[in-house]
Amino acid sequence: MTRGKLRIYLGGAPGVGKTYAMLSEAHRRVERGTDCVVAFVEHHGRQRTEVMLHGLEQMPRRQLRYRDAEFSEMDVDAVLRRAPAVALVDELAHTNIPGSRNAKRWQDVEELLAAGIDVISTVNIQHLESLGDVVESITGVRQQETVPDEVVRRADQIELVDMSPQALRRRMAHGNIYKPDKVDAALSNYFRPGNLTALRELALLWVADRVDEYLNAYRSEHRVSRIWGSRERIVVGLTGGPEGRTLIRRAARLAEKGAGGEVLAVYIARSDGLTSASPKELAVQRTLVEDLGGTFHHVVGDDIPAALLDFARGVNATQIVLGSSRRKAWQYVFGPGVGATVARESGPDLDVHIVTHEEVAKGRGLPVARGGRLGRARIIWGWAVGLAGPAVLAVLLNTIDLGLANDMLLFLAVTVAAALLGGLLPALASAAFGSLLLNYFYTPPLHRLTIADPKNIVAIAIFVGVAVSVASVVDTAARRTHQAARLRAESEILSFLAGNVLRGETSLEELLERVRETFAMESAALLERASDVEPWTCAGRAGFGRPLERPEDADVDMPVGDDMALALTGRVLPAEDRRVLAAFAAQAAVALDRRRLQEEADQARTLAEGNRIRTALLAAVSHDLRTPLAGIKAAVSSLRSDDVAWSEEDRAELLEGIEEGADRLDHLVGNLLDMSRLQTGTVTPLIREIDVDEVVPMALGGVPEDSVELDVPETLPMVEVDPGLLERSVANLVENAVKYSPRGRTVLVSASTMADRVEVRVVDRGPGVPDEAKDRIFEPFQRYGDAPRGAGVGLGLAVARGFAEAMGGTLNAEDTPGGGLTMVLSLRAAAVPPESPSAGQDTAESPVGEDIAEPERQTL
Repeated sequence: MTRGKLRIYLGGAPGVGKTYAMLSEAHRRVERGTDCVVAFVEHHGRQRTEVMLHGLEQMPRRQLRYRDAEFSEMDVDAVLRRAPAVALVDELAHTNIPGSRNAKRWQDVEELLAAGIDVISTVNIQHLESLGDVVESITGVRQQETVPDEVVRRADQIELVDMSPQALRRRMAHGNIYKPDKVDAALSNYFRPGNLTALRELALLWVADRVDEYLNAYRSEHRVSRIWGSRERIVVGLTGGPEGRTLIRRAARLAEKGAGGEVLAVYIARSDGLTSASPKELAVQRTLVEDLGGTFHHVVGDDIPAALLDFARGVNATQIVLGSSRRKAWQYVFGPGVGATVARESGPDLDVHIVTHEEVAKGRGLPVARGGRLGRARIIWGWAVGLAGPAVLAVLLNTIDLGLANDMLLFLAVTVAAALLGGLLPALASAAFGSLLLNYFYTPPLHRLTIADPKNIVAIAIFVGVAVSVASVVDTAARRTHQAARLRAESEILSFLAGNVLRGETSLEELLERVRETFAMESAALLERASDVEPWTCAGRAGFGRPLERPEDADVDMPVGDDMALALTGRVLPAEDRRVLAAFAAQAAVALDRRRLQEEADQARTLAEGNRIRTALLAAVSHDLRTPLAGIKAAVSSLRSDDVAWSEEDRAELLEGIEEGADRLDHLVGNLLDMSRLQTGTVTPLIREIDVDEVVPMALGGVPEDSVELDVPETLPMVEVDPGLLERSVANLVENAVKYSPRGRTVLVSASTMADRVEVRVVDRGPGVPDEAKDRIFEPFQRYGDAPRGAGVGLGLAVARGFAEAMGGTLNAEDTPGGGLTMVLSLRAAAVPPESPSAGQDTAESPVGEDIAEPERQTL
């Protein structure tokens, strides 16, 4: 059974006129002959709404008793038994009285839709479940009755009933919404201008989101290539800290303000390991950004600001969102920070947003800068302490006599500090320099590099040994920390890669782009060859730079078997990165195999479709082609017979039958040959620029003269088509429309512009086609409904769509307002020079905006 259609009138607040608009639509449908009933509408004592109920059939309600009170609810069973074409159900978010068939009214509506009944309903924006917290923060009232957003989003049509806050308050003051005794309280509380303005904005933004979805679907369906507005691509820089969730939500709100905005969250891990990132927090943030429709990326890079900017430019981002630094004030001595560096080096094409959060200036520990295992900054500080520390200490000790033992302990403390900061080499330098100073200034004989007392030799040797031991321990710990952190980073990348393998979500090109991003390379390519003597070929590529012809030309190559290699250009990778690169290479080979298996499956489906076509072709030959041949043969045999003396009228009728049979046979054979050309891929259109009004009239030769009305303006831009294929497509569409149009109703053939396309519309007033059958009528050998066998083999529309797509156009079926079917043939318009005077005429002829109805009601 065909599912019914749901139409919803959405309002920003009570009293904007949703129920009135719904009842007005019901009256319009009843006047057109539609079986429409009122399943449940509450007028709340509003006289104008109550008047609109007159003349409409109202279904009896079900009476329920609850807590010693009588309540009336919609009788779902009665509506199902009545089975109208359209049912009006007010207040979609209403909670039914206990004991009802369903807990919520939207569940009642779902039953009606499942039974094939179209439903028109109403709902306010504050009743959407996802907006409950927002509405409560605005109005101070928690909505108890809500409806899931998905129920409203699934509606076939959403109409916004809008009214300014001032007009709504005037309506309230006049007593058109609530009873007079409630007006003052309502105006002072819920219906304050600020509340109404905020609720109105919520409704407009929610509907705008739906408009974007419809627009994107339309652009994709009609292959519109011209940009209709700016597309924001926002990169969110994550550190793995708790502020990441705030940044992601902020970026999502920024993306919602632009048409088709996209959020890309990126976490950059240094090659010397992760610093303080929590894997659990990163997993939560990845889930959050994916739930908000964005994507998560994991990139390895030593220079975090440079890696972030390279990533943003690589994905053509327009904005970068970063959090305010968590470092304390004194920690800025190590550098300006990632945010300041990114903002300074972003250039004029990238906007950088620094977002405040609760973790600002709460500290994040000493930064681990890029460089060696300990980081460049720590090594520099280690050398500074190791060389300058003993000299400063010597100057201070020359003014104070603490004794040799205390002097050695102080020098040892400086050496240990150098070891903790810079590792082995700064500690050795500090120990050597400190021992020289101890010997020269504090070991008898003074101011000479000799030692008189052997005990002092032992003390200095112990001093050097302790310094070297501490430095060795620090260096070993740094090496182990580096290895552990790097393995953790690798495990996260490999875990993400394994998840994609299991889900089969990543194509070869996407995987290569992931490799390029992860290792900060210019390009990544998968090369293969059939044998050792065959040349290398590129199976897939991502990035920019020179194309690779063999693995030896790349900066990095990773073999995958004997005849396949993953090649990267940009820089030379360290050996420790090749383990992760090998995993990526193996996955690239799997992705290539998966793509080829998919291609083989597609070819198998094509062969199966070809077999089905051949089988149907034999069936057509066995009946549809033999029928006109039998008629022609019978007429010819009758004319050649000497047993009957045919009159001139009879001879003319037999000759007319022969001519009609031959024409029908010619048409059928032509469609069969065209379908065969399309199936074998031998249709090669000769594209050239031509006016639509030159081709369309030529396609009307095969239909009666008075059956078609032509409306093709001469001011239309030229189109890039094959004139012969276009003529054949339009001819098949017109012939099909005339065939199903009622007697006395003409078919309208019109043309207009739509952005960079020209649309040819063939409009009939026939029985129409249900939505679920609109795509099926374009399949070969399909005749809709109870079309007689003599109506053709069902190839006309299939050939028309095939020719349209061969010319780079589209062909789709739409409902004709008032009944019937409209075929929309969309074609590429030829480029118009900017100075051409026709450019302005095309804009004037464009139908965009013609469907705008009342100023305060917008239909999706």
